[in-house]
Amino acid sequence: MFFLRMIFRSFSRQLKRRLLIAVTVCLSATVSVAMLGVVFDVGDKLNAELSTYGSNITVQPKSDAVISDLYSTDDAAGAAGTSDSSGASATTSDPTSFLKESDAKNIKTIFWAFNITNFAPQLNIHANVEGPDANGHNQTTIPIVGTWFNKTLKLDTGESTVVGVQGMRSWWTVQGAWPKDDSTQAMIGVNLADKLGVRIGDSLVLDKATVSGKNNVQKVTIVGTYDSGDDAANSLYMASSVAQSLADLPDSVDKIEVKALTTPENDLARKAAKNPAALTSEEWETWYCTAYASSIAYQIEEVIPGAVAKQVRQVAALQGDVMNKTRAVMILMTALSLIAAAIAVANLMAASIGERGSELALLKAIGATDGAVSRLMLAETAVISLVGAIIGAGLGSGVAQIVGQVVFGSGITMRPMVFVLVFVLLAITILIASVSSIRSILRLRPAEVLHGR
Repeated sequence: MFFLRMIFRSFSRQLKRRLLIAVTVCLSATVSVAMLGVVFDVGDKLNAELSTYGSNITVQPKSDAVISDLYSTDDAAGAAGTSDSSGASATTSDPTSFLKESDAKNIKTIFWAFNITNFAPQLNIHANVEGPDANGHNQTTIPIVGTWFNKTLKLDTGESTVVGVQGMRSWWTVQGAWPKDDSTQAMIGVNLADKLGVRIGDSLVLDKATVSGKNNVQKVTIVGTYDSGDDAANSLYMASSVAQSLADLPDSVDKIEVKALTTPENDLARKAAKNPAALTSEEWETWYCTAYASSIAYQIEEVIPGAVAKQVRQVAALQGDVMNKTRAVMILMTALSLIAAAIAVANLMAASIGERGSELALLKAIGATDGAVSRLMLAETAVISLVGAIIGAGLGSGVAQIVGQVVFGSGITMRPMVFVLVFVLLAITILIASVSSIRSILRLRPAEVLHGR
């Protein structure tokens, strides 16, 4: 009871300094909770944000993957061919190896199915367009991408999911409408539209000589144009079922683009990407049960026969680099706020001890030990700091939500461990800041202080 009475008396006599300590701790707690809250939730937020800029895993037939590795060809060039500086297709070769389109839905059955946010199969072929183009040519060979636009899949689990390029090409500038799946509607790139002299609402007659010797003709209606900002603007996008019918390749695709939320790579992920068989049983379990791009790709290979899944290295590297730098900045801000709090609290406690020297000396003179006086000061500071920390934790949660809404367009999930970690860090900070003050108390000589020396 004696120490409690002393604490309340101290509050009434030196309210200003105690308020300054509380405010200092409150500000530090606010910054720490906000920054660490974002740090612990930034992985999924950044992955979701960066994944809007395209797929991060591509699935190909094994033979195509071997050729890509041997000749270091770009996946994006693929069967649709590359483009020269004029925007024309540099090759008109069609793919010779295929995956089954009906197997694509198996991607949503893997262990990390909920991390697969979107995917779309592609059949990249070429066909001739009948009629003169803008340059007066009577027949022009164009690249065609047969794909899913906004397709609803019924899974074996009874659930349904909507997938397709419409949700994977957020950076495209689209005029008109997206084509409907399993229809004769099509979308044309702005470069190809200029070359052919077509507009929204026009029709194109496509002529395709198939491998079996047939000559198939398909009429499509242009319902939209898109500007991708790259060579993809030289292509015509249409429903995969129509492209398969035109090329006489039922249930065939040569590529599947997959967009997944992944964990940044580390040494284990890089080791597994080179050779999963080289992992120990413990490493294998950790890798397989972590959402690395390489482990998700491996699981996709398990459910799609004859497929090789590869992560898009540029996207994976960008995600990891951005997340690591973002986390480093926020952790640095947290550390700086704690350091600032330690310095401020140490100075305020030193000033408080200087003003209260006579009071503390009197306590020691009437029998209080150095330990008792030190505990009194620590208890007083702890109570003040606890009040500031609680208020700061509430303010920090609010700041974290503001950061989430402004930067990511969604709220931040505040994990309990964030508050536990902040309170532990603040306790250590206050304890360190109190060391010099405790040493000052131990050096107090009651006789000298009470006699004004």
